[in-house]
Parts: sequence; structure tokens; C-alpha cells
Amino acid sequence: MTAEPHAVADLAPPPAPPARDKASSGSFLAKAALVTAALSVAGSLLGLVRDQALAHYFGASTDTDAFLVAWTLPELAATLLIEDGLAFFLVPAFSLALARRADATGGDPVRALVRTSLPRMALCFAVTALVLIAAAPYIVDLLAPGLPDHQLAVDCTRLTATCALSFGLAGYCSAALRAHRRFVAPATVYVAYNIAIIAALFTLAGHWGIRAAAAGVAVGGVLMVAAQAPSLWRQLRRGPQAFIPSPAKAPGTAAPTMQSAIIWTVLLFALCRQSQVLIERFLASSLPAGAISHLNYAQKVAQMPMVLSLMLCTVTFPVVARALADGEIERARDRVERDLVLAGCIVLLGAAAVIASAPALIELLFQRGAFGAQDTAATAAVMRVYTLGLLGHTLVGALARAHFSVARTTWIPLFSMFIGVLATAGIGFLTVGTWGVYGIAGANATGICVTAALLLRGLGPRTVPIRTRAVVGQLARLALAAAVAALLGALCAQRMAGPLLAVVASGAVVTVSFVLLGLVLRAQPWPSVLRSVTGRLRHAR
Repeated sequence: MTAEPHAVADLAPPPAPPARDKASSGSFLAKAALVTAALSVAGSLLGLVRDQALAHYFGASTDTDAFLVAWTLPELAATLLIEDGLAFFLVPAFSLALARRADATGGDPVRALVRTSLPRMALCFAVTALVLIAAAPYIVDLLAPGLPDHQLAVDCTRLTATCALSFGLAGYCSAALRAHRRFVAPATVYVAYNIAIIAALFTLAGHWGIRAAAAGVAVGGVLMVAAQAPSLWRQLRRGPQAFIPSPAKAPGTAAPTMQSAIIWTVLLFALCRQSQVLIERFLASSLPAGAISHLNYAQKVAQMPMVLSLMLCTVTFPVVARALADGEIERARDRVERDLVLAGCIVLLGAAAVIASAPALIELLFQRGAFGAQDTAATAAVMRVYTLGLLGHTLVGALARAHFSVARTTWIPLFSMFIGVLATAGIGFLTVGTWGVYGIAGANATGICVTAALLLRGLGPRTVPIRTRAVVGQLARLALAAAVAALLGALCAQRMAGPLLAVVASGAVVTVSFVLLGLVLRAQPWPSVLRSVTGRLRHAR
């Protein structure tokens, strides 16, 4: 069977290109993605244990609502300082420094970048943390004006505000290590973070109540830094001889600097993206007690497929940035196109499984202690609505990396995210009175899909000129396969006796159906991946 003219299989590079260096080879990227995914899954599973502990001790109540308002700061800090913001301009900056390292005559550009950036950024992080601690009462008023227990939320916010410093340092270490193609230590941060929160809940919940979880956030941020700092220190001490040189460039190139315009576009984009959560909690604070908690539990479970799918983009982001720094536009384009389809395939399969088994999945994970059957039904229904936007969330994460990998000022991501947030806020305000939490979740899904469409359209010669029609065609066929698989999986789950059997059986039905339908629709990316791997093996011989 021949591939369609616009299939992404035809967009892949020739099967046996010579590897430019070990750290850019397919085998290295596959191993890095596997290790990163494994550690990220471990972090996500510990996150589920954390949420289970919260549900067990406090259910969906005014206490959890108060903590989740305070948890807005760590969620915002994670987006700005670890996952998106810092990474989007630090990884390209370090990649450019590494590209110039072999030709620099006046010193090591990488060390120069650290000397000029780290002290000033650490001071900014510390000042921000102090300001947030002092402004905690006003932050709670702004985020959730209708919250019943205002003082409890203030106490928790003062503890979680320390993350502005700890998450900032952790994000700096993560970006620097990933630019050096070191992925293990950065992938452990959420393992350390969630272990700290779980330990605090089990040891202090009886004495401090929900404040124990906030104390765990503060300790977890410190552990994030401790997990990475030794690796970064060793990497910087190794010096220029530890790296494979780039293609020849003009000698004497100066160390790159981080332009303030680039930093502001990246941070504003990340802040705008995270504002979707702020809008949700603002709207939900006027609903009956537990609404914020139902939204949070649903979102955390629904986003697990997205987190897994974006691991590939996290690993390949430094590769794309380095390719653009070296002027290899076609290599960057091919990498981005394959990443978009592979990430879309993973998240759509996960989304179909979540939709099919939502009630059984929530019952299996949370229905114990103070979390009852009514909470399970409400959370599962909200989760199904959230899941409709998972492809949009994944594409936004992948496409934003493509836009920011050029290491120069671009306003397209910020504009796209701003339009998406306006859509989220507008639809949420119009629907929350009638549909409650379901209207809020639907607004989130719609807004993020609008952003993804604008980001995809905005790629062009000044960023990474992907072949949009081919990519969209593949994703559309994958989405159709996922929709049919979700329906078949839901029918299977309804006929199972217990929640565990329902989750396992529906997951198996969804997986088999998705793979078979994808092959029938010629939408699977795996054939092209297998051809590429086979070609590399033949070339290696």
C-alpha cells in the first residue's frame, strides 16, 4: 500500500542520514525520551498518590478548596519557571552558547552565560517570593473572592509562595541540563516534589490539617533544586572539551545574551496560558463547596496522557533549537513535524481511554475515605469534558516550543494564547450559571483548541516552516480513530463488574481499536518511525 501524497511518512527525512553527533542520533533521542517518560510517569503516579491522600484526608471540601487556591501559585510557578517559561528562552540561549563554544576565543560562552544570568535571576526569584508572601491576603481575594475559609487559604498561600524561589532555581537547572542533553536529573524533579507533599500529609495532616500539604510544597521545591544542582555543577566543570563541536562558524563569536524582549514574550505567554486555571477557579469559587476540588481532580487525571505525550517534545526541543542555531532548517522542520504527529497519536489514544473509563477510573483512584460516590460521579463527568481539549493542550505545548526555538523575539505565541484565554473567559462566564463546572471545563477545552489552531497557522519561514496540511490531515485521521475507539471502550466498560476490570478491559479495547482504525485510515505514524529506525540500523552496519 502506497502512502498518501501528504502523509507525514513522506515528510520524514531519508531513512539513513549520517548522524551529526551522538547526542542528536535517533537512538540517543529514543533512550532519552524513554528515560524521561519513565521518570515523568513515576512523578505523575506519585501525583495521583498525592491527590489520593488529599481526597482521603479531606475529600472535596472547603479545606481542599482553600489549599487549591493556594496551590495556584506552585502551578503558575511550574508553568513559568520549569515547564514552559524559563525553558523556552534558556534552552535556545544555552544551545546557542554550545553552538559557539568550539569557536570562542575569549572564554567559555556557556560559563559566561551562567555568570551573567544566574545571580540576577536568583535575586528576582527571591524578591518575588517575599512579595507573594506579604501579599497573600490580597492574592486570595483576587483568586477566589467567594471562598468560605479565607484565612486558611492565606496561611497555605504563604507557605506555597516560597516556590517562586525554589521553582525558579529548579527551572534554571532543568533548562541548562536539557540544553546539554542531560535529561535524567530534570525528569526527577516531580518525583522529589510529590514525595515531599505525600510525606508531609502522612506525618503532619493530623496536627496541621490541610496546611501540611502546603508545607510539603515548600519542602518539595527545595528538593527539586537539590536533585539537579550536583549534575549541573559537574556539567559546567567539564568545560568545552566535553562537547562535540558544531559546524564551522566565524571564530571569536561572543557569548550569547538573553534579550529582554525574548524573555518577556516567553514569560507573558506562559502566564497567559496558566491564566486559564485562574479563570476556572475564579468562576468555580462562586459555585457550591467542592467545585474547585472536582475540577482539580478531573484535570489532574485527564492531563496524564498529555504529560506523557509532551515528553518527546521536551527531549527534542534542544535538538530543534540546536539545529536552528546551526542553520539546519530542514532538519528542524522534519523533527517538529514528526513530534507533532507522534505526540498527537499518544495523547489521542490516552484521551480515548480516559473518556471510555472515566467513572470507573475515578472510583478506582479516589473513592475512599471522605471522597464519596457523588464526588466520583461529578469528577468523572467533568473529566470527560476536559479530555476534549487534550489534543489542543498537547499541540500548544509542542508548537510553542517550535516558535520559541528560534531564539529571537516572536509575539505569535502570546497573541494566540491571549485569544484563547479570551475565548475561555467569555465562554466560561456565559455558561457557568447554567452548566456549572461542566461549562468551565468546556470553556477550557474550546479556548486551548483556538490557541492551538492559531499557533499552527503562525508557523512560517521566520520560525519552523512545517507542511501544515499534511500534519493536520494526519491528526484529523487520528482523532477520528480515537473517537470510535472511545465509544467502543465505553460500551465495554459499562458491561464490566468492578472498576479495576472496567478500566483494564476498556483500555485494551480502546488500544486495539485505535491501532486497527489508524492503520485502516493510514493515520498511524509508526510505519514511518519503523522505516527510519530500520534505515539507521542498516546505515550503522
